[in-house]
Amino acid sequence: MKITPSKINAFMFFKLPLGWLSRMRVKKIDSISCVVSIHHKWINQNPFKSMFWAAQGMAAEMSTGALVMKAIEASQKKVSMLVTKQEAAFFKKATGKIIFTCSDAALIASTIQKCIATNKGQTVNLTSQGVNEEGITVSTFKFEWSLKIKS
Repeated sequence: MKITPSKINAFMFFKLPLGWLSRMRVKKIDSISCVVSIHHKWINQNPFKSMFWAAQGMAAEMSTGALVMKAIEASQKKVSMLVTKQEAAFFKKATGKIIFTCSDAALIASTIQKCIATNKGQTVNLTSQGVNEEGITVSTFKFEWSLKIKS
């Protein structure tokens, strides 16, 4: 599958229905970054009238994972990918539309090249920052992805 926002969003409808229902959408993906939006709605709220941390994590993970998928596509190799660690920090209530951006594409590409060169699994640490409509950071997520060439 060619990695484009529309194809990822269509895939999400069938394979990640909670993401779809939460209005999580990939807005942009290129050779530098991936941008994912999610809206605070009844389905993803917590008791404090803001977005549940896991809904934010879902959008943040999508921004990193879609970039990994794009880099794998560019490598023309079969590479397995798996989140092995995650951490998050929260700074402000997440309400309204939250935009998560990961700009670590170059780091992913170099890690995949190292995988290919060494034929050994590698890990890469990617960061996604979530900002609200006012441009204020509401949360930051860090994901450790394990990448390995499939034999």
